[in-house]
Amino acid sequence: MRKLNRGVTLMELLIVMVIIGLLAAIAMPAYRTYVIRGNRADAKAALLLVSSALERCYTRYNSYNDAACTVTLPHLSSERHYQVTAPTRTAIAFTLTATPQAGQAGDTDCANFSLTSSNVKSVSGTKPWEECWGR
Repeated sequence: MRKLNRGVTLMELLIVMVIIGLLAAIAMPAYRTYVIRGNRADAKAALLLVSSALERCYTRYNSYNDAACTVTLPHLSSERHYQVTAPTRTAIAFTLTATPQAGQAGDTDCANFSLTSSNVKSVSGTKPWEECWGR
């Protein structure tokens, strides 16, 4: 008997496309969550960088707000995912806030990161600060 060589049927092609669509529907949100969580390191690094610069100013000029201090705010983080501002900055204390920018703005779990001159860490999102700062 002779066997006929046949190609892929339309039904087989549709089944493969449905499987790929299901896998993509599951994988994309998980990937986006992973990327957002990974970008939080940018906020922590930026806050610590600006905080260190302000501490050097305080050591040198005995003030966080001295005119000779060259810390310029707002400061955009190195990866441009967060902008650091100082809503409170006096001669003896400061509070820094890292606000998410662009695609990172969808991070409702941790949202804004904050750091004070007393090293008090907090977030404005739905998760506790320990979980956001710990990862």
